[in-house]
Amino acid sequence: MAAGKLLLYAGLSLSLCALGMLAVAMCSDHWYETDARRYRDRCRSISSRRKDPGFIYIPNNSLPLRASRSSSTRREKLLLARSRRQLFAMSAADECGRQYNSTNMGLWRKCHRLGFDQEIEDLIRKGSIARCSYIKYHYSSATVPKNLSYNITKTIRQDEWHSLHLRRMTAGFMGMAVAIILFGWIIGVLGCCWDRGLMQYVAGLLFLMGGTFCIISLCTCVAGINFELSRFPRNLYGLPDDIGHGYGWSMFCAWGGLGLTLISGFFCTLAPSVQPIPRSTCPKSRQENGTVC
Repeated sequence: MAAGKLLLYAGLSLSLCALGMLAVAMCSDHWYETDARRYRDRCRSISSRRKDPGFIYIPNNSLPLRASRSSSTRREKLLLARSRRQLFAMSAADECGRQYNSTNMGLWRKCHRLGFDQEIEDLIRKGSIARCSYIKYHYSSATVPKNLSYNITKTIRQDEWHSLHLRRMTAGFMGMAVAIILFGWIIGVLGCCWDRGLMQYVAGLLFLMGGTFCIISLCTCVAGINFELSRFPRNLYGLPDDIGHGYGWSMFCAWGGLGLTLISGFFCTLAPSVQPIPRSTCPKSRQENGTVC
């Protein structure tokens, strides 16, 4: 009896913690982050070069010096970036023609990262731009670049629809997961108060169902981010090599909530089977000589 109650209380506590972690992940804006400081420094160095006639700029990596192992690794990265620019007919100056900012993105908003770019901070302080912009969950033709060929425009529109469906699936399944976990927690608390093993078992199944929806949402989110980075044409949607990007603490908070949800579902479904079946105090009637005693 004590073991069953312990499993039930632990499952309900873990599910409440998971519900809080998923709610925090949904409301925060740190699912995916980019860092464009190295990119901006490189573009500033390009723009500050001498442009007077007769001056020839020779980068340091082109000098015939003896390279160490670390410098050879750096040279391989530079060659990779150079081949990528040659593949798309882009020079380093052409890459700097596009503006990349350090941003963090959530399910609902995309924001400029605080303290990463002083120029952006000054514009935000003056009110020229907003720190955060809301992510659209409806199709808009304004996001499609103009003056492109028909085939490229058609490809971009198809990719926009696909990216939109992935964003909708991420937000929708995450919302359903939170709702199912909350409903399961209520059923589990009522089953604990009324000592109903069936309600406790149903609560555990609801936790497992919410965890399944959470897995779908997180996998769709990862697929959506990878799809955005691999969209065509790469010079419009790809990121330069010197821009750092990765998942933020909101994503890890959501994965932690998923793990706690699955553990709580396992505990709540196991708790009724551990508890002993209560025996009735009323004796069973038995039939003797045609009469019921």
